[in-house]
Amino acid sequence: MSAILKGKKGEQRLLMGNEAIARGALEAGVQVVAGYPGTPSSDIIENLSRVAKDRNMYVEWSVNEKVAAEVAAAGSLAGLRSMCTMKMNGVHVASDFLLHLALSGTRGGMVLVACDDPNAHSSQHEGEMRHFAQMLEIPLLEPGNFQDAKDLIKWAYELSEELRSIIFIRSTTRLSHASGQVILNELPQTERKAVFSYNGFILDQMTGSVITLPIFFKHPQLQEKIKKAEQRFESCPFNSYTGPENPEVLILTSSACNLYSIEAVHLLGLQSRVGILKLATTWPLPKGLIRKHLQKVGLVLVVEEVLPFLEENLKVLAYEMASEIGIKRILGKRDGILPGFGEMSPSLVAGALAKITGAKLDQRPEEYEKKVAERVFFGAPARDWTFCPGCPHRATLWSIENVLQMDHRQGFVCGDVGCYTMGLSPINFGTLKTAHAMGSGTGLAGGFGKLEQFGMEQPVFSVCGDSTFFHSGIPALANAVHHGANMIMVILDNSGTAMTGFQPHPGIEKNAMGDIAKAIDIAKVCEAIGAKVRISDPFEVEKTQEILFQLLEEKGTRVLILKQVCALSPEKKGVKKFEMIVDAKRCLGEECGCNRLCTRIFHCPGLVWDKETKKARIDPILCAGCGVCASICPAKAIQKTPATSGKKEAA
Repeated sequence: MSAILKGKKGEQRLLMGNEAIARGALEAGVQVVAGYPGTPSSDIIENLSRVAKDRNMYVEWSVNEKVAAEVAAAGSLAGLRSMCTMKMNGVHVASDFLLHLALSGTRGGMVLVACDDPNAHSSQHEGEMRHFAQMLEIPLLEPGNFQDAKDLIKWAYELSEELRSIIFIRSTTRLSHASGQVILNELPQTERKAVFSYNGFILDQMTGSVITLPIFFKHPQLQEKIKKAEQRFESCPFNSYTGPENPEVLILTSSACNLYSIEAVHLLGLQSRVGILKLATTWPLPKGLIRKHLQKVGLVLVVEEVLPFLEENLKVLAYEMASEIGIKRILGKRDGILPGFGEMSPSLVAGALAKITGAKLDQRPEEYEKKVAERVFFGAPARDWTFCPGCPHRATLWSIENVLQMDHRQGFVCGDVGCYTMGLSPINFGTLKTAHAMGSGTGLAGGFGKLEQFGMEQPVFSVCGDSTFFHSGIPALANAVHHGANMIMVILDNSGTAMTGFQPHPGIEKNAMGDIAKAIDIAKVCEAIGAKVRISDPFEVEKTQEILFQLLEEKGTRVLILKQVCALSPEKKGVKKFEMIVDAKRCLGEECGCNRLCTRIFHCPGLVWDKETKKARIDPILCAGCGVCASICPAKAIQKTPATSGKKEAA
């Protein structure tokens, strides 16, 4: 039984933040859930998909975040409680539809859980989504601990159905992926029937057509909802204050920063001098609650991640209320007492509090910190940013890089988001020269492919994963074909959304709930759009390079699909196709003339340079048995034979 189904009302369980969010959705009676995978949000749907049939829910991994929001909205408009999940990047993708949905409104409760990634642990930037709530004019809630992560979900659904509005809930990496004790509530038996009503008066949100017009009616209605949300926020049970009646310093905080603030106050022993106002309702701010606490203090420290969203909105409120509460000193990121980038931590908060209060902060000696830094940067073993053993992307980029080098026209590759982004690194041949959002590699390549009239002669490639192809690669390819862009799109089909845990996509014959689903043929889609399509296996290096050379001789928008399952996928992990050995007689090491091509350049972790014998050797534990290294050894010293057991040797 799944962890989120275990336990009765009143029981205490250790749950990861995302598990707590999933449990909260179950306790609220959610019926429709959709999202797109992206760390740190993926575990929410992963958990809900496992119990979907037990709880009579519909759960899907959508093609992208905009579609996920639309699927969840359909559930809401049919009277069901729905949820969509995504990481912060996905809110940008979904924002077009969300701007409309905010105006048209919802019916059944609808919650959007977006997980930010301060410090960009699993992202290419740490941009956050809180400003979208303000732009969309919809309520924003932030759980401040693991109990909140569960209980706030049910409260959000009740608020959504009261306001008939989508509700934003924001989590962060350290809340989503850390664990804490959570007291459970009961799981209800949900029996709502889906019915979409549309025959009522056109301006009746519950029975008429669902539209965003007329703006002169809908926009004031939306702003009235925000005013009602602000009133409800005044008594929100998830806002809390701890500390003295009249503190010297008030910390105003939210999300995981609440936990950092509590630890920092205890670390400095300032419980009698510093109060903490934890806000779960971060947009709009509850004016009455803010006024009550600002009246008792002259100095406020705002602790948040990443940008000064709370700080700036608090300053606006403090200015408006200055005649009632007086002038307040509000510190945070804008004055530099806390950094305006990266994650917060107890030590950062404690450092800021020590400066403000004069409290003594016991820190390690400067000399000790210096030695630690030296050990970290110069003493710790190097960990290369490299592909896994047997990764098809290594073989793909190896072939592309070699072909471009032999072509001598300074061709280049545009990339985007996926495991293949590591192709930016010199250790992975440095083949990628651009990397932005999902699908942007093909969009950029299509743009470069139209610059021949300005004298551009460089061949241009894009690389795009199979999940990314369905997410946002199709429009970019269609644009390139329509405008006759001279480019080659290489689709890296490794049979799943590998970077985030092998979630299915429309090219896979199963859905999020494990049911058989219709797989969409990527090659046929590309051909239908009008591209010339070739297919190869990246592990067949010579064939793949031959096709790449042929494509370089052609014009127009061409597509090469390289199909090979990810080495870590459930069906392939632990299975070897070949047993690999290095013939010590053939391997001449540094005397070969190849300059250690296999271990210094190709750099598969399964290939090791033996310092004692001064020859290459195969690590039988790490080697995935893909056989590619046999193709790249000029001396034919690396040899492959069919695997007998089909399984890796035991560690």
